[in-house]
Amino acid sequence: MALIDLQNISKHYSAQQILTEINFHVDEGERIVIIGKNGSGKSTLMKIVNGTLEHDGGRRITQNDLEIKMLDQRPQFVDGHNVRQAVEHGLKELNAAKERYNELSLLLAEDFENKLLLDEHEKLSRYIEHHNAWNLDDKIERIIQHFDLKRYEDKPIALLSGGEQRRVALASLLLQKPDVLLLDEPTNHLDVYMVEFLEELLLKEKFTLVFISHDRYFIDRVATKSIEVEDCALREYSGGYSNYLTQKEEYLRTLQKQHENLLSVLKRENEWFARGVRARLKRNEGRKERLMQLREDAKTNPAKIRKMSVELQREAKHFNRDKSINKQKMLFEIENLSLKLGEKELLKNFTTRILQKDVIAIVGPNGSGKSTLLKTLLGRIEPTSGVIKRGEFKVGYFDQHREMLDDDKNLIETFCPNGGDRVNVRGSDLHVYGYLKNFLFPREFLDKKVGVLSGGEKNRVALALLFTKNVDILILDEPTNDLDIPTINILEEQLTNFAGAVIIVSHDRYFVDKIAKKLFIFKTDKTIEESHQQYSEYLELEKELQELDSMESEANASLQKPKEPLESKEKPKVLKLTYKEKIALEKLPIEIEELEAKIAEKNECLSNPKCYEEIGLSVLAKELAELEALCEEKIEELFAIEEKVEEIENS
Repeated sequence: MALIDLQNISKHYSAQQILTEINFHVDEGERIVIIGKNGSGKSTLMKIVNGTLEHDGGRRITQNDLEIKMLDQRPQFVDGHNVRQAVEHGLKELNAAKERYNELSLLLAEDFENKLLLDEHEKLSRYIEHHNAWNLDDKIERIIQHFDLKRYEDKPIALLSGGEQRRVALASLLLQKPDVLLLDEPTNHLDVYMVEFLEELLLKEKFTLVFISHDRYFIDRVATKSIEVEDCALREYSGGYSNYLTQKEEYLRTLQKQHENLLSVLKRENEWFARGVRARLKRNEGRKERLMQLREDAKTNPAKIRKMSVELQREAKHFNRDKSINKQKMLFEIENLSLKLGEKELLKNFTTRILQKDVIAIVGPNGSGKSTLLKTLLGRIEPTSGVIKRGEFKVGYFDQHREMLDDDKNLIETFCPNGGDRVNVRGSDLHVYGYLKNFLFPREFLDKKVGVLSGGEKNRVALALLFTKNVDILILDEPTNDLDIPTINILEEQLTNFAGAVIIVSHDRYFVDKIAKKLFIFKTDKTIEESHQQYSEYLELEKELQELDSMESEANASLQKPKEPLESKEKPKVLKLTYKEKIALEKLPIEIEELEAKIAEKNECLSNPKCYEEIGLSVLAKELAELEALCEEKIEELFAIEEKVEEIENS
């Protein structure tokens, strides 16, 4: 019997039908991805599965006492909780079960034939085992570390950014391990290392999972079944993204000629996946076999481990030979570039050249300085030291705030500011609807104001507008955020056909693999490594080198006696807060609270047409952005002082 069974479910909003008599079920151990265009009904289906949205017709059947939990886009927390308390808050039942289990173990040691105690003990044991909660403290520590929350664990949850709060909520849900876990875009706000950890955890812990994602590598590794929402109906495909591509292509072959364009896009995507991804996986299999063999026969032989490490480094260097054509036009010449944000060092002594045909992805952990480097190239931030020489060229810039859009204009006015209904796209004169159809906009959207569109729709408009500009270089900061997979496919096609240079910042491994010909990789020592290999290939090599380093350390430790640590003769520095910092520590929380209240007022106004029409959408959006920037600045200032307080208390 299914854990959740939806039978002949229908749902509509006003006059728009979303789902029509669909059937959907979730069996224990399944990991189901819901795929579809933005607005097709993915989130609606997820909420009906969760039981938080009423359906118009049909039946929703669940097993008795089934625990279903969902990651909210805007998670709610208990007022006053810090990060660790927020993570642990959902574990009260598990901790209570463990305490009762320990009590019963002591009672049974004296009365081991008591049937009531034995039954309760067995029931609690199964409950704890099902949630894999025997070593909860270790798991809490591990997940906080991997989601980069350790440095915030004593900070009030209210002072974290939206992305950081989502990581806290995700960490808590993973630790709770409900019977069915529902995740809507779980990889948003995670860097590649966090995503890899999440993948491994979901597979190792055998979660029953329903999720929505545009991360195609994540889908391919995690999903056991794909459900596509299209035209108010569901279509089921076995396996992850690669299987979906193959099966979808076969399905489209049986349909009418109107699907030929979509079929050609899918065919190209499928060919790329088969050629690039499977070939890489095949190459990696040999290395992994050698690595596993090495674990068995070289635990006490660091020389063998070092030999393989050198081989892997040589393999990495093979990809990193300079493949640029020096006769190309120079766009940027960078010499000894260093960057700081406040007192935080982001980059040191970076020297490189960016040429007219370069397609570069800037990658690395969250907070490493990727977006700051983009803004430095654009001339919006001055480098701490070093020189950037810029050639004569035009830049098209796409940022996460969609600054090129005016909320008060409709789509016709946005694309045809001088009137008419034609748009020039790289020399071709097109009707604006004919062009926007390529970005999945129906004709009725042409008269819609930008301000009433969803985040994903605004991103599609911004990208479509970007590709109408006559520019020599495209610079894109996290362009795949809030996009569905069909739109990302369109973006990839546009970038592939673009004749100039491209620089992107992205955590989407699949997107980077497909588009980038060169990587700028932010390293932990604040340098940038340049590489011509695929990003997923680089990550595989990096992981294997780390495993080899760990094995070598273990082997060396087993051959040597541990040395006694030398006592430090240096006297610790005496730290104390300045008078200004003491005053700020008292005032900043109050100021932040006032700013957050004003931000909430602006957001409320944005959701009320009467309010935003009176003030003006663009004015309101500008005021909101200024308030958010000021609030973020004060939060950073408070964090810095609190870290100093913590340092003083620990010294």
